[in-house]
Amino acid sequence: MARVQGNWERLVRATLQREQRRRSAGQGHERIPSGIAGAVPPSLVKSTNIDEILQAADEIQSEDPNVARIMCEQAYSMAQNLDPNSDGRGVLQFKTGLMSVIKQKLAKRDGGQIDRNRDIEHLWEFYQRYKTRHRVDDIQREEQSFLESGTLSANLGELQRRSLEMKKVMATLRAIVEVMKSLSKDADPDGVGRLITEELRRIKRSDATLSAELTPYNIVPLEALSLTNAIRFFPEVKGAISAIRYTERLPADFEIFGQRDADMFDLLECVFGFQRDNIRNQRENVVLTIANAQTRLGIPVEADPKIDEKAINEVFSKVLGNYIKWCKYLRIRLAWNSIDAINRDRKLFLISLYFLIWGEAANVRFLPECICYIFHHMAKELDAILDRGEANRAASCITESGSVSFLEQIICPIYETMKAEAARNNNGKAAHSEWRNYDDFNEYFWSSVCFELKWPMRRESPFFLKPKKRKRTGKSTFVEHRTFLHLYRSFHRLWIFLVLMFQGLTIIAFKNGRINLDTFKIVLSVGPSFAIMNFIESCLDVLLMFGAYTTARGMAISRLVIRFFWCGLSSVFVTYIYLKLLQERNNGNSNNSFYFRIYILVVGVYAALRLAFAFLLKVPACHALSEMSDQSFFQFFKWIYQERYFVGRGLFERMSDYCRYVLYWLVIFTCKFTFAYFLQIKPLVKPTNIIVALPSLTYSWHDLVSKNNKNALTVASLWAPVVAIYIMDIHIWYTVLSAVVGGVKGARARLGEIRSIEMVHKRFETFPEAFAKNLVSPQTKRIPFDRQAPQVSQDMNKTYAALFSPFWNEIIKSLREEDYISNREMDLLCIPSNTGSLRLVQWPLFLLSSKILLAVDLALDCKDTQADLWNRICRDEYMAYAVQECYYSIEKILHSLVDGEGRLWVERIYREINNSIQEGSLVITLSLQKLPVVVSRFTALTGLLMRDGTPERERGAAKAVYELYEVVTHELLSSDLREQLDTWNILARARNEGRLFSKIAWPKDPEIVEQVKRLHLLLTVKDSAANVPKNLEARRRLEFFTNSLFMDMPPAKPVSEMLPFSVFTPYYSETVLYSSSDLRVENEDGISILFYLQKIFPDEWENFLDRIGRNEQTRDVELVEGSSDSLELRLWASYRGQTLARTVRGMMYYRRALMLQSYLERRSLGAGDYSQMEFPTAQGFELSRESRAQADLKFTYVVSCQIYGQQKQKKAQQAADIALLLQRNEALRVAFIHEEESSAAEKEFYSKLVKADIHGKDQEIFSIKLPGDPKLGEGKPENQNHAIIFTRGEAVQTIDMNQDNYLEEAMKMRNLLEEFRGNHGIRPPTILGVREHVFTGSVSSLAWFMSNQETSFVTLGQRVLASPLKVRMHYGHPDVFDRIFHITRGGISKASRVINISEDIYAGFNSTLRQGNITHHEYIQVGKGRDVGLNQIALFEGKVAGGNGEQVLSRDIYRIGQLFDFFRMLSFFFTTVGYYVCTMMTVLTVYIFLYGRLYLAFSGLDESISKRAKMSGNTALDAALNAQFLVQIGIFTAVPMIMGFILEMGLLKAVFSFITMQLQLCSVFFTFSLGTRTHYFGRTILHGGAKYRATGRGFVVRHIKFAENYRLYSRSHFIKAFEVALLLIVYIAYGYTDGGAVSFVLLTISSWFLVISWLFAPYIFNPSGFEWQKTVEDFDDWIGWLLYKGGVGVKGENSWESWWDEEQMHIQTLRGRILETILSLRFLIFQYGIVYKLHITGKDTSLALYGFSWAVLVGIVMIFKVFTYSPKRSTHFHLMMRFIQGVTSLGLVAALALVIVFTNLSIADLFASLLAFIPTGWAILCLGITWKKVVKSLGLWESVREFARMYDAGMGMLIFAPIAVLSWFPFISTFQSRLLFNQAFSRGLEISIILAGNKANIET
Repeated sequence: MARVQGNWERLVRATLQREQRRRSAGQGHERIPSGIAGAVPPSLVKSTNIDEILQAADEIQSEDPNVARIMCEQAYSMAQNLDPNSDGRGVLQFKTGLMSVIKQKLAKRDGGQIDRNRDIEHLWEFYQRYKTRHRVDDIQREEQSFLESGTLSANLGELQRRSLEMKKVMATLRAIVEVMKSLSKDADPDGVGRLITEELRRIKRSDATLSAELTPYNIVPLEALSLTNAIRFFPEVKGAISAIRYTERLPADFEIFGQRDADMFDLLECVFGFQRDNIRNQRENVVLTIANAQTRLGIPVEADPKIDEKAINEVFSKVLGNYIKWCKYLRIRLAWNSIDAINRDRKLFLISLYFLIWGEAANVRFLPECICYIFHHMAKELDAILDRGEANRAASCITESGSVSFLEQIICPIYETMKAEAARNNNGKAAHSEWRNYDDFNEYFWSSVCFELKWPMRRESPFFLKPKKRKRTGKSTFVEHRTFLHLYRSFHRLWIFLVLMFQGLTIIAFKNGRINLDTFKIVLSVGPSFAIMNFIESCLDVLLMFGAYTTARGMAISRLVIRFFWCGLSSVFVTYIYLKLLQERNNGNSNNSFYFRIYILVVGVYAALRLAFAFLLKVPACHALSEMSDQSFFQFFKWIYQERYFVGRGLFERMSDYCRYVLYWLVIFTCKFTFAYFLQIKPLVKPTNIIVALPSLTYSWHDLVSKNNKNALTVASLWAPVVAIYIMDIHIWYTVLSAVVGGVKGARARLGEIRSIEMVHKRFETFPEAFAKNLVSPQTKRIPFDRQAPQVSQDMNKTYAALFSPFWNEIIKSLREEDYISNREMDLLCIPSNTGSLRLVQWPLFLLSSKILLAVDLALDCKDTQADLWNRICRDEYMAYAVQECYYSIEKILHSLVDGEGRLWVERIYREINNSIQEGSLVITLSLQKLPVVVSRFTALTGLLMRDGTPERERGAAKAVYELYEVVTHELLSSDLREQLDTWNILARARNEGRLFSKIAWPKDPEIVEQVKRLHLLLTVKDSAANVPKNLEARRRLEFFTNSLFMDMPPAKPVSEMLPFSVFTPYYSETVLYSSSDLRVENEDGISILFYLQKIFPDEWENFLDRIGRNEQTRDVELVEGSSDSLELRLWASYRGQTLARTVRGMMYYRRALMLQSYLERRSLGAGDYSQMEFPTAQGFELSRESRAQADLKFTYVVSCQIYGQQKQKKAQQAADIALLLQRNEALRVAFIHEEESSAAEKEFYSKLVKADIHGKDQEIFSIKLPGDPKLGEGKPENQNHAIIFTRGEAVQTIDMNQDNYLEEAMKMRNLLEEFRGNHGIRPPTILGVREHVFTGSVSSLAWFMSNQETSFVTLGQRVLASPLKVRMHYGHPDVFDRIFHITRGGISKASRVINISEDIYAGFNSTLRQGNITHHEYIQVGKGRDVGLNQIALFEGKVAGGNGEQVLSRDIYRIGQLFDFFRMLSFFFTTVGYYVCTMMTVLTVYIFLYGRLYLAFSGLDESISKRAKMSGNTALDAALNAQFLVQIGIFTAVPMIMGFILEMGLLKAVFSFITMQLQLCSVFFTFSLGTRTHYFGRTILHGGAKYRATGRGFVVRHIKFAENYRLYSRSHFIKAFEVALLLIVYIAYGYTDGGAVSFVLLTISSWFLVISWLFAPYIFNPSGFEWQKTVEDFDDWIGWLLYKGGVGVKGENSWESWWDEEQMHIQTLRGRILETILSLRFLIFQYGIVYKLHITGKDTSLALYGFSWAVLVGIVMIFKVFTYSPKRSTHFHLMMRFIQGVTSLGLVAALALVIVFTNLSIADLFASLLAFIPTGWAILCLGITWKKVVKSLGLWESVREFARMYDAGMGMLIFAPIAVLSWFPFISTFQSRLLFNQAFSRGLEISIILAGNKANIET
């Protein structure tokens, strides 16, 4: 124990010394909890204020160490009393540390005695001194007077400083008071004890401020009036607080928390037992919701503000909209009679009740209709209580102890049932059909059966039935069976349509295009096809519903049965009639066709009925008609045709939108089917007829199928690749048309009008007017300007410029803060305020620089008239502006400098010049050749005036003015005018007396000072500013922002009237801030993150050094070790990575923008009007309390840091960094899940919200207990769900933690939010899609590919999805949700385990199914980071592809596929799961083609058929393979990308970018990605295994080892590539091509490209992948990994055996094993075919030959086992084995010799046998893995494992060999680094490698 205490003392001493140094240095941004105060265990913080007492002790240590010691001792006593045995986590260590601190404080007294009896007196005296010294009473009175006056923005800086000091003083006082209160119990009751008691009474009675300032609150201080927060003084907030006030029916003993009046929430807490913090949280939520609703109707202006009834009705209908729909659907009465029958108090009660239920529902929030059920009954209980007039406790919430608890009685039982079901999913490995997910629980409440639960809910109800071990509880309305059949079931209309069209086109093609009656009869065969395919769909409905029959609604089951029999009977009947029709046709009875007429009648009636119902249910114009019909007959057939769910009703759009997307698909169909008929189907007709008609052919193997079947397999091998392309090429046409339509729509939206900095320069003068039109609210436009207004248009331009300037300058300032521009560039880019008396618009200097000098040169060269000179100047409009500004500025400056005769001279000169200008005689009046002299004289004058005024400088300025006078008068002016001035008596007398310009007035007016500086720059800046700014990112941002000013957007509302919104970011454990060590640590090449960033962003690094006052020679070590710059360096680096710090900074720009906008609107507190100001200025806007309060009223930012509590306990770096972000951003809120050990040895979970307090320490605002561990489903949506209760407003923007934002874009947010009120269809928008910019594109070539691909999708792709297709969903990007719509309908994501792995897109599905509307808007953008390394990209695409595989199984996809109209369903399919289906078909086409060719080669038919049918190079096959190849290499992926380039960059840049991408091997990347998506999508549907794959978001500058790449890509790419390569090799060996080698190459080039890409892309795109030293190390590492034995606890990254076991985990079910077995059998065809091609076999085609080959294979295996057997027995047995091996060797050599001598065995046969046995061995291996248990029972598992190791070793060597060969050539590595990274970094990389080598030599 002594050792532990000693360690703690040393630790504490070090901490105190560090804190002392920090305080003495005065560094740091915010106050950080210091010393032991930052280490108080959570168990102590929860119950006491120990942390605050210790913080106060630290504050007053320097003032009175004795009092600090007293407070520390009191804190120790409190800790001891609370936990005497130190059982809590960290309590013992904390006590030990605190005792060490106390000992140190005692030691500092130099051995003096301490009289603890006088501690209380010392404390009291210090308390009095502290209050007096800090003027607490006086400050409180001053603050109160400010509040009452309503003008909080006077003396902004002083008030802000005073507020901060006041908060700290109050915190310290509260701690002192608490200690005094504890110690006063032992004090003299007649002495100091009495004084303390009186003081405590006074504080409790009147000093509300002491507690008010420190009472935790989120946005609105509702518990007590705050002096530092002005938000409560807004009239709408006052009115909302007044509206919820309710003092009736509360029990007398009910305690009101805080200093406020009783309200409705108190009554609800008393009656239902809601948690106190849930009450506080939702009270604020309701107040803000009502207040913001009121502002849209008008701000109350009366003294006692009231909320309008319309505002309450609006909130009521929105919050309870889903509940009202639910009641209507179930045909039950609402909890109220009618909305008109209930008063506003009842409405507010119901709103509050709903929010309280939702706020405490935890995981039940994912069950929106369950919440409706709970609300329905609780609202009735509340209604009864309000009618009775007594606040009795609700029966449903009474616990066994007699108290009331909503959580315990209502939520916990539901949660426990869901938890028990979630436990059955076996961490996501169990089948979905085995357990109930969130949707199953929620859909229980879609039926009136739910009312069997009763109220209070019966625990014995089937709903609460918990699953038993082997008995499942049953699904609700849908079962997610894992099968590809879901694709057919969900989108059967698509497949039926494609099949019928193919059937019809094929029939017409075989009839040679002749359309006659006979052809028509055959085409009518589509009727039976349609009926049979419909019957298959109904069979799948019945089959895939298995698992829900016992629990599903009876009506749903009845519908399935009815449809099954109806479709079955109709298919049989139609097929029978059609067969009879064919009999008639074949018998020649076509003239008297009885069955033909019947068939036409039946099919016609059936088709008419189907079309009628399709029109009534799917076509918008007819949908209303079907809704109005109440006929039971009609409703029955409507129900049969389309299932009726609570969701998915009314999925139709307005007629104009419907016509647009119908036309879109008609164009696609026209192109597709024209292509299919003429290039796919028709060319195959003749070869097919020839092949079918061929006589029996000679097969070179033992044929089992085709011999007597008209060469069926041959025909199939011919048609199969064409059919495969036919199925997927519709996606090609969709891609092409979407690119065209998206480009046209983008051009119409004016995207890309400003796409270069030159265009920004040219059009800058139009920006102010456009900005004022779109982004300035009417209140800001009302600000008055200079009232002289000589001309209206000029005045308007100046007005616009004045409105524009504060916003533009803040944007430029933010660019400088982010180090994108330098100080010089900032000066050039800033625009003057334009609020002075100068009569023209002053533009930024970057537009006017060097223009004066150029104008002077033009004047010097002028040989013409004044008009000609002015015309030449006006060709450059900014030169004209510069000349005019210079002219008027000189007049104004001179006028302000001189008086008397001097001023008369200035006025006379300007009068003469103005007259000359009007007369057109300026070139005569002035000697233009002397202009340079005048400019130089005035430049010298302004150079002096820019400095501070001194007597000496004033004399110098006077002399400069006189010299200017001399030059102007005697050199510039004409002789006539010069004589007039020389003879002017007044001037001559002053000159002779020496008074002329003898004294000047040094400029002090801010306007004149600004003009002097600006004029000096105008006259002196000689460099052209055409390249300002230089930074490409700064250019891009300014280009997009200025371009967006001309795009259509809703006009801006005043901040007070805009929709309030929240930003919501889920975070787990990613990087928050790079630490100093993170930045400096070097990888194996000596490359650190800091070095990397310096090379990638060199200009930004220079700007950063300049900003912190360092030069370029500053070493990194100095920055890292310097306490002042270390944090700035960390932030600079973090803002260039994908970190939480970058996201937080970007999102906080919203608040900054709102504060600026609100400040310039000048809204006054306590009134609805806006104050007037002389001119708009942004100075001090961040300190304005009204602006801050207004911004907080409209904006909230919550980061849901799920494990922040655990990170704090572990003292993790992330926790410290998050705390730093809280300190730097006062409006930032962090929500997290806190775990706590309860008394029952079970964990309790709390959802907490914290902010930074005045000391910079976490301050808990809300703590809401959860029913249990919230993570029942997927982590991210559960993380979002627990924290969404802390969001505010009517909109919420979902932001991932790898996103960014910009100030200029934040200024457009209020415009975007107005889209919720816009006209975007028959329904208002519920999700606003937002454009993204991928900011990681500059990192590497791969990052650029990914960036371009992603940008194409989030711009052009989503533009088309939103309009005209109307199928845009939510894709996890910065979309803005209608918050209330979504939180009342299940949230912003779904969370069921595995099935909702792609949780974000389900929000779009849910919104669409619940009659939402999703739009897309491109005038605003948000930054987004993407994966930048191949492995990261592959993991990300694997996650997305796996998620799409799960979507195929989901009920959401099924319902949308069934309920959308046909054309909208097509759009939905091909933009969601259909994209992955087509991707998979692209790869499958290669397999289909090659296996077809393999069949022809092995059977020997290819040569004979090619010679007879001449079909080897037919048009159809060429068309199919060309289409496949173009898709494979990403050409069609690139089409939208190229269109986006053309639109936003211009044609030349687009072409250049595309060529550059090709040179950087983008086709290899796209082909590789094709394999990734195919593998994970297919495997997920077959076996499951979709999971969240952490990609890591760091910078990829490290070399990936060969073994790591092999592990990641072996099963997804390498094996498949080797299979394709084997197929190609066999085709080369045994196939026949009519055109020889050239024809073979043309046919197989795409396949070879695929093989090379899949095998070598991971190494081509691997940094230093071809460096020899790395290659050698990789080989050693790979061999070590391959041979390392696995075992318990050994991870796959360390051992091949462990990895091999992990790779088999996805095969779990019997169905999966059967499917794997079927797929594995394809490898056996190689041996079967090659055996009959060997020279040794001759022309023998008997089946026995194939059987003999198996005997040979078994023999080879046995020989292998003999030679590899390693006995572990006695020495004698070992000798025996060696003898056997020797004999076997001799026998093998002899047998081989005999075979060669006596048979026709050749060397080629040996290689052919190898080709045969390798795939057979792989097939056996796959079967052994699939049936692992059987193999283990046979004792063969070890042999299987060794064979598998041998295969992996062989594959690895085949891949490694080319890499090793290429690594011999140094230029390959250099070329690769140039390929992967930009030129600067490539140089840096090579240098660092050399340095790393030198370091190694030095170290050795």
